[in-house]
Amino acid sequence: MALASEKNNARGSEQFIEIEEGISILSIKNESEVEECITHYIGADFIQFHFCVKGEIKFNFNEGNYALNIKEDSSLLLYNPERDLPINLTAFPESWSVSILISIQKLHTLFSAEANYIDFLTEDNRDKKYYKEVNVSPAMAVILTQILNFNLHPSVRKIYLKGKAYELIGLYFNRPAEADIEQCPFLDDEDNVKKIKLAKKIILQRMVEPPTLQELADEVGLSLKKLKEGFKEIYGDTVFSFLFDYKMDYARKLLEKGQHNVNEVGLNIGYSTASHFIAAFKKKFGTTPKKYIQG
Repeated sequence: MALASEKNNARGSEQFIEIEEGISILSIKNESEVEECITHYIGADFIQFHFCVKGEIKFNFNEGNYALNIKEDSSLLLYNPERDLPINLTAFPESWSVSILISIQKLHTLFSAEANYIDFLTEDNRDKKYYKEVNVSPAMAVILTQILNFNLHPSVRKIYLKGKAYELIGLYFNRPAEADIEQCPFLDDEDNVKKIKLAKKIILQRMVEPPTLQELADEVGLSLKKLKEGFKEIYGDTVFSFLFDYKMDYARKLLEKGQHNVNEVGLNIGYSTASHFIAAFKKKFGTTPKKYIQG
């Protein structure tokens, strides 16, 4: 496994950095108008976490006989203890991605007490190949952007990236449990599930001026109690906490596009004053919109 390499040009860059034994980060920013091909040898004892931050990337397997595309705000986890899985990816124009490569031994040391919490770390699955696609959460997206855009002295680069890699892995596995139909018979009724999904659609479409919970319950035809309980079961959060996360992620993407100022972004998601938006953004991401844009 290569220890570190770095390639930069006017419109694109690739960095492969071993931040400590057993953990490396590959970051790619292809800001050109042509595809970039990136290859790295990765041994069978490594688990690969790939995150597409912007645009689209394509993974090529078996010498190009099979390909898998990962779109913006999606991630791919790969592990096959039976064979090496060399990285052979295509970064499409205007695409950014981050990969965390960690040895199975290293991951075990991080989760030794909770190994059974993670499917592929259990005794039964330890020798089986593992593949999973999941969406990138807003909190993960912030860390990925920080990894791609940090501007620090070389002396602190590795310790900074180590902290971000650990934080990212922690957030990756911190996912709400899927709704348990047996524990919540209400969700066994397909009509109820459709009403909860409609409620989600309504609040996202009207995020600037969302209805009250009672208005929302009346509109979808559920009692207030069933709306609150059902929404929490399906989406793992309360209605307005879910909406808040969505609005902040929407704002983050608008800021990254650079076409709106802070006040305009706030208005776009329902904040009448910039100060209220800035306070909400800082509560969610730990930094102000202006500092976030500056990286």
